[in-house]
Amino acid sequence: MVGTALVLGATGQIGRAAVAALSGDGWDVRAGARTPTSWPEGVRGLVVDRSDDASVAAAVGAGVDVLVDCVAYDQGHASQLIRLAGDVGSAVVVSSMSVYGDDSGRTLDEATGVDDFPVLPVPVAETQRTVGPGPATYSTRKVAMEQVLLEAGSRLPVTVLRPGVVTGPHSVHPRELWFMKRALDERAVQVLAFGGGSQWHTSSTPNIAELVRLAAARSGTRVLNAADPRALTVAEIGAAVSAVMDHTARQVLMPGPADGSVGDNPWGVPVPVVADMSAAVEALGYRAVTDYASALPATVSWVLQQLQGRDWREAFPMFLRANGPAAFDYAAEDAWLDQAATT
Repeated sequence: MVGTALVLGATGQIGRAAVAALSGDGWDVRAGARTPTSWPEGVRGLVVDRSDDASVAAAVGAGVDVLVDCVAYDQGHASQLIRLAGDVGSAVVVSSMSVYGDDSGRTLDEATGVDDFPVLPVPVAETQRTVGPGPATYSTRKVAMEQVLLEAGSRLPVTVLRPGVVTGPHSVHPRELWFMKRALDERAVQVLAFGGGSQWHTSSTPNIAELVRLAAARSGTRVLNAADPRALTVAEIGAAVSAVMDHTARQVLMPGPADGSVGDNPWGVPVPVVADMSAAVEALGYRAVTDYASALPATVSWVLQQLQGRDWREAFPMFLRANGPAAFDYAAEDAWLDQAATT
């Protein structure tokens, strides 16, 4: 046995992968989640309310060697972890690449279109400036969380992981659904803005879990990107999903931004958002255990299971909230295609 590990948010897509990776590496794993869950032999499930200090402290109990927090979102969560420092050897905490901003102050959270979208270095390293800390947005809360944790590094060694677009089974917002439903509907075209060249770096959960496993075994205070070996374009992602779905679709590449809902997609960014993974290699000897295409069949299979007997809006309300009811407006696409054919 390597030691004792507590995973908070264990039933989420990152949490499940982290539990499997740590358990496979010999850790005595406690899997903390809001609801009772069945786990494989050797994993102890705990009901934990992340918002309740006493509940988290009870899960830590007499102490754990590493605490993996997949559901820390703000300064309060960070302070909660630090108060447990005497009973926790080290921590691995999930943040996000959305914390990055460009040198002109533009941020991913506040971008409304092409003109104010941040232009980040390609690839972007962990030393890139971030948004300011505060309660205003998801990213500002994540930055506040990071800063509190990093400032307390002498009390609680912490590895902060910054994934890109997290992909894998058990997602509440599987972006692959944008292509999958078109395949299920036998839609013959995929209309993609920005020439299909948008790159928003994917982070497959097995790769994030591998970083968790390595960081758990090498405690220290650090910030590391957590992304796949290569940032695919949205056209490549669409082709990969189609291949897994055994579907053939013609990709129509719009030269510029989306026209309303037409061409818009969950990866449709005007400039690349690509992670530099060299720091993880240097700090932890990290090597990816998979790539996006190899991990994709498991994601597709899980999404298909969730869709059985259910409308996509019911199965994935977060996808509806993020992408809107026009995500599958084929009539608008057909009208645009007809117009494009005559000009």
